[in-house]
Amino acid sequence: MRTINVELEQRQERSYPIYIERGILDEVGPGLGRLGLKGRCALVTNPLVRSICGERVIKSLEGAGFDVLTVEVKDGEQYKILAEASMIYDRLIEEKLERSTPIVALGGGVIGDITGFVAATYLRGVPYVQVPTTLLAQVDSSVGGKTGVNHPRGKNLIGAFYQPRAVFIDPDVLKTLDKSELRAGLAEVVKYGVIWDEGFFRFLEENTQGLSAVEDALVRAIERSCEIKAHVVKEDETEKGLRSILNFGHTFAHAIEAVTGYTRYKHGEAVSMGMVLAASFSARLGVCEETVADRIENLLKTLGLPVEAPELRYEAILGAMLVDKKVLSGRMRFVLAKKIGDVVLRDVQREEVEAFLRKAAR
Repeated sequence: MRTINVELEQRQERSYPIYIERGILDEVGPGLGRLGLKGRCALVTNPLVRSICGERVIKSLEGAGFDVLTVEVKDGEQYKILAEASMIYDRLIEEKLERSTPIVALGGGVIGDITGFVAATYLRGVPYVQVPTTLLAQVDSSVGGKTGVNHPRGKNLIGAFYQPRAVFIDPDVLKTLDKSELRAGLAEVVKYGVIWDEGFFRFLEENTQGLSAVEDALVRAIERSCEIKAHVVKEDETEKGLRSILNFGHTFAHAIEAVTGYTRYKHGEAVSMGMVLAASFSARLGVCEETVADRIENLLKTLGLPVEAPELRYEAILGAMLVDKKVLSGRMRFVLAKKIGDVVLRDVQREEVEAFLRKAAR
């Protein structure tokens, strides 16, 4: 088993482990017991994930002595909303779950985000653990304590920073994903190479075939992605500085998702297009060479991810970007690429963004 610790320097009592091991789904129950959790627990998942691996996790929990309440959330980003969170609250209240009752998030990013948000706010905070079942969730959303739900005007506008007690990552569960879902998760993996580690980016370039299946190269990519994110979160838990670099490409991506109603693209697909736009914007502003943007685009394209901006009106994309959480005093904050493995935060005038979008968006 590989264990990566997320050390929170300002809140050591809330530091937690990320466990990465094939077959660890069967050990979730004993794992919760080692965390000092016992009694009842709630398992939040969706119908698809439950049909694939839910019973394994329930069996593990029950085998460790837990009385399990299972709550199913509708499948899809469009259901990461307050109405679904309210449904979960209703079930927890009906069953009289207490402040010591843990909640297990079993699923992808939607399940992890909405479950974490419920855990942060139910009875002002109950323990929860992440059991991510998609690549995107394993390398990104399950780690770091960002929780939340979407609003029709923008992605993740309602939420809280609330850390899990542990993250259990089973690479073998990725074998159940369709190829498009696996590819979508690779966008976030590529992001870590762009923002932090040129050597890792080069490893991805050299192992594109191995990344397209659940082989050793992909397991290594999961581990390295978690290492990088754990380090960034350690330095800046609540995104007051360094952690913002994790948003490379996401300002564009979230706008694309918002204007398409969270239904047209998978999050990773939007991130892929967003990173290409962010890299191109970086080159336009003179922050990096065109070759940097080309290299990012080529890797994403080789991995089978979309790289061209959707056929959307630039005014719609700009409008969605203006309600993004990263807008400060009317100025838009972007993560820009200086070179592979090195990025910078910069505030950009709206006029510069608009001029770029006029050219980039169709």
